[in-house]
Amino acid sequence: MKSLIRMLREFKMTPVKWLIANTIAWLIGFVWILPFIGIFMASIRPFEELVEGWWNFASFHPTLEKYYEALFHPYYPLWRGLINSLIITVPSTIIPVLLAAMASYAFARFSFPIKNYLFLTMLFIMAVPQQMMVIPLFFMMNSIGLLDTYLGLILIHSSWGIPWITFFLRNYFSMIPKEYEEAALVDGATYWQIFTRIVFPVSLPGIISAAVLQFAWVWNDFFFALVFLLSPEKYVATRILPSLKGEYHVDWGLLSAGSILVMLIPVLLYFALNKYYIRGFTGWALKG
Repeated sequence: MKSLIRMLREFKMTPVKWLIANTIAWLIGFVWILPFIGIFMASIRPFEELVEGWWNFASFHPTLEKYYEALFHPYYPLWRGLINSLIITVPSTIIPVLLAAMASYAFARFSFPIKNYLFLTMLFIMAVPQQMMVIPLFFMMNSIGLLDTYLGLILIHSSWGIPWITFFLRNYFSMIPKEYEEAALVDGATYWQIFTRIVFPVSLPGIISAAVLQFAWVWNDFFFALVFLLSPEKYVATRILPSLKGEYHVDWGLLSAGSILVMLIPVLLYFALNKYYIRGFTGWALKG
């Protein structure tokens, strides 16, 4: 919301247009956050208080009991799923971002015979649905002994993330003035030194933006985790969450509390890196 307001200010809008745009922005934000408020209320209030709507505060007795119950569930403890998600998500973010950053720099700055064909192939890979690849991936992982392992799922997420991150960062690197690199070449720097000491630091906002998106993508994944992790002790958070609903009775408060706990880590990461995330999309490093 603040970034949108800041962008509108830079366009020097008239007071009337500014008021209209500001009102629309706040309305969009309110509509977007309204379902989350309902989920949060369901997670901290007894079911009896929600029968007539979460907005009814005639009786209000908040409690964190559902959060504790979700974290330490006797059969499906969510704390274990959160740890498993971190074990998979962190390397599945670092590996493709680093590899894609190097590939993106090569696509942006160097020329080689099959450059365009290779880049076009990566674009086609981005368009392939996960469901189309899951069966051959399943048999391949089983044949090499990586089925039902953290490493197997990390490799799958990393390989899936490299194409789109390469596409994202290639466009970002292409906008960096070449004068910086040419000056470094004149001073005797190698291309590796140029990449690690000039291009990578200058492109840090774009790289962080790609890392945040990849982290959120892997963290929220359910399909790959459902297919390639078979042992209950290795279930990730998104795999455990549906199991909290119970067999004969759906505890909506428990599900709501579990949903908020699962979404909390990527949301906190976004807020922690919000400054770099916004700058990565606006290309602040290229100004001036």
